[in-house]
Amino acid sequence: MSDAAPSRAALLVEALPYIRRFRDAVVVVKYGGNALAGSDATPLASFAQDVVLLHAVGIKPVVVHGGGPQIGDLLRRLGKEPEFRDGLRVTDADTLDVARMVLVGKVNRDIVSAINVHGPLAVGLSGEDARLITAGAHSAGLGFVGTVLGVDPTILQRLLAEGLVPVVATIGADAAGQAYNINADTVAGALASSLDAEKLVFLTDVEGLRGDPRDPGSLLHQVTADQLAQMIESGAAAGGMVPKAEACVGAVRAGVRRAHILDGRVPHALLLEVFTDVGIGTMVLP
Repeated sequence: MSDAAPSRAALLVEALPYIRRFRDAVVVVKYGGNALAGSDATPLASFAQDVVLLHAVGIKPVVVHGGGPQIGDLLRRLGKEPEFRDGLRVTDADTLDVARMVLVGKVNRDIVSAINVHGPLAVGLSGEDARLITAGAHSAGLGFVGTVLGVDPTILQRLLAEGLVPVVATIGADAAGQAYNINADTVAGALASSLDAEKLVFLTDVEGLRGDPRDPGSLLHQVTADQLAQMIESGAAAGGMVPKAEACVGAVRAGVRRAHILDGRVPHALLLEVFTDVGIGTMVLP
């Protein structure tokens, strides 16, 4: 027997109570567009394996994805330089068309295909489908950047009941059918709340939430929703971490049992957080 065998067995034993505890639970996972940037398919393949394993042990994963880098790349190739205000992309009609093409037609397809390598499991959709996400304009100056006004999770519940894995692109529409591009962190939090999810997980490009954004050694392993809200107000959570932190606070206060912010660059980060005692990122508690 190799020296590694006992440690591998110990990991399986450690995972068992979590598998039992979370069976039939909904876990909403936001997979960032940064993880899909570049030509290396390994991170996506690893993520797909994690999702399939969650599904195989009876957990109900729902994947929400962004695609900001891919939208920016296509805009530049078309000769249109992206414009941002307060961290949000100014979205005119042409930019909206590009965002829909990239999110629904490219990124969504890539994730669905990666999961379906392991079996006929994943179904791609956007917030426009079956009126999943009702959206409105975030502000007049940003054009077709949206905010979530309401969620009807019926289509997701039907897919989950059929043993399928929904993969959601974050385009929503208003009552007149006008489409909007919505921040994926915000959508993930709204869907987790509407599905009464056990967990909301953000896979990002930092190791978790830091007490001091400039100090990698200040990783916080656990915070409460109230503590996190105070960090947002004080500026301790800044930049791209703000919408994630706000989504965590809102979801936990709405009844989601736990929210997590993880480094998606770590192989199988999702499994390590869900199925081990220590975890690897930041967990947000009520």
